[in-house]
Amino acid sequence: MVDRVRLFRVGEPVFDQSSGVETPGAETVFYLGKARVKPLAQSSGDDVEAGEQELVLREYEVALPWSTVIPGGGRILPGDRVAVEASSDVRMVGLTLWVVSTQFSATATAWRIVAEDRS
Repeated sequence: MVDRVRLFRVGEPVFDQSSGVETPGAETVFYLGKARVKPLAQSSGDDVEAGEQELVLREYEVALPWSTVIPGGGRILPGDRVAVEASSDVRMVGLTLWVVSTQFSATATAWRIVAEDRS
């Protein structure tokens, strides 16, 4: 595992009635450390339209060390995010992925998370 990622959840946005400005919610970081991020072989990218904008959804597998523990015994949920902070492929640095699902198995050698790039 040569990549470095930050696994986090963004809280509900806060709307200020007096200024009319919405600020993003606070981030809760679950994990910061080594990982392997790779595109899923069967993912060619799906064209979708969201908010009158064309997007291509590409799926990735994010593998974390098997020993990774989420603070407080929490669970990773769809919509949580994975930010690639360092990678030997510099094109991946800064990539933010949205968690789609997690895979569990008693015989796994790593904790695998399926995430998508919504750019």
